[in-house]
Amino acid sequence: MTTLNPLSQFTEWLEHAKLAEAPRRDLVTVPDTEAMTLCTSTPQGVPSARLVALKAVDTRGFVFCTNYKSRKSLELDANPHAALVFYWSGVHRSVRVVGKAHRISRAESEEHWRARPRETYLGAWASPQSRVLGDAGEVLQRLENVSAHFEGMEEVQMPEFWGGWRVVPDEMEFWSGKASRLHDRQRYLRQENGEWKVDCLAP
Repeated sequence: MTTLNPLSQFTEWLEHAKLAEAPRRDLVTVPDTEAMTLCTSTPQGVPSARLVALKAVDTRGFVFCTNYKSRKSLELDANPHAALVFYWSGVHRSVRVVGKAHRISRAESEEHWRARPRETYLGAWASPQSRVLGDAGEVLQRLENVSAHFEGMEEVQMPEFWGGWRVVPDEMEFWSGKASRLHDRQRYLRQENGEWKVDCLAP
């Protein structure tokens, strides 16, 4: 079903995919349905892609959290254009998102931080994400140091270098796979007045 708001349609598709994924959700840390490929690029247009976890989606866009000193964050600071891809093999559907990313507020980041398991707090503090390590044991040593530092503390404070990004979509495409390979493709383009134009694309 096509709606006039692609974010509403995305939410419907995500919930449908979660139902298909339900039997194995207890087998994975991050449900496959909430995994998305994030593509960023340098100001010179050199791309890089990686899987990240979707933390929230609403009328404003798609939120993920990370280290603000990571490669993805540094690239988004220099070039806010980004793309996301979701693929749900269980229902043979995919969603592609193109837009611009911006950092969310510290207060909103704090909400996502508090929703994480404690061990991920320590990992966030311990990992100098994307930087070259002296050896494979360096992160484990840093984790031991961080664990000792926070031992006995009820709360682990969110570091200044950690927080969320929101990708605000200007284009979204919904793909439904068909055995005939005549796949269904619906593209939404945001117009200057904020409304969405919907087109059917050839497979």
